[in-house]
Amino acid sequence: MLTPTRYAHPDAIVSTDWLAGHLSDPNLRIFDCTTYLRYEGGTGRPYRVESGREDYGKGHIPGAAFLDLQDELSDGKSRYSFMMLPLEELAARFAERGIGNGLRVVLYARKTPQWATRIWWMLRAVGWDHVAILDGGIDKWEAEGRPTETGERRYPSASFTARPRPGLFVGKDEVAGAIGDAQTCTINALSSELHKGDNPRYGRPGRVPGSVNVPAAALLDSDSLAFKTPEEATQLFQAVGADRSKSMLLYCGGGIAATLDAFLLYQLGYTDIAVYDASMSEWAKDESLPIERG
Repeated sequence: MLTPTRYAHPDAIVSTDWLAGHLSDPNLRIFDCTTYLRYEGGTGRPYRVESGREDYGKGHIPGAAFLDLQDELSDGKSRYSFMMLPLEELAARFAERGIGNGLRVVLYARKTPQWATRIWWMLRAVGWDHVAILDGGIDKWEAEGRPTETGERRYPSASFTARPRPGLFVGKDEVAGAIGDAQTCTINALSSELHKGDNPRYGRPGRVPGSVNVPAAALLDSDSLAFKTPEEATQLFQAVGADRSKSMLLYCGGGIAATLDAFLLYQLGYTDIAVYDASMSEWAKDESLPIERG
């Protein structure tokens, strides 16, 4: 497989320089997507979900609004965090928050871009392609001394034409059916510790049998939090056998970190990519599903 020297969809990644020069664009919609996971022992759950709204109010990129993934854009009736809504309902919620026809969207998050890539993948699932990730997020923006503002911004609702792509998110049946399939590469985006089964955070420790490991954090520069180069990302995926001729199934703890891997696979020219929505939050607790360690 050839190693690309540039990403396949450069319009889906914007730099801090680009964003600084387009803040006054009336057709641009910027969103802070930050969520925090607070790990707690002895609670029977892998983490407590905390919205990043409070930190957003203390300082955000000028003009940016806030998207609350769990409270506004996920299925609140599910036993698992962050589960997808029906695509038509999700499209309506995006429209309510000001995403719609004739507009371009830039998403960012604090500490890790995986919250932005999750919403990017959700928008792709409802057929919205006019969306980009801010490379390095607000961490890079602030490190460069760029301006921020406080308070809250809300955009007027918009008209959103949905063109659903239902195959971008899958469930446990698709993942179980792919075990042993030589034409599918199942990738765990969690840390190597969780992949090996050294940590029982999600229930039964371990991984989907036969899956390989490309931690989402490995795809970022540790200092700037910007995406690694196409060459570096390609090497990480090639090393685990992620060939473009195969279908890619991505999972993690709750379908969040997996979207960072999925986003960069998309940028590297892969075309058959899906994310297991409930991921290990479901798989590790379902005794009927196989698991392996080591």
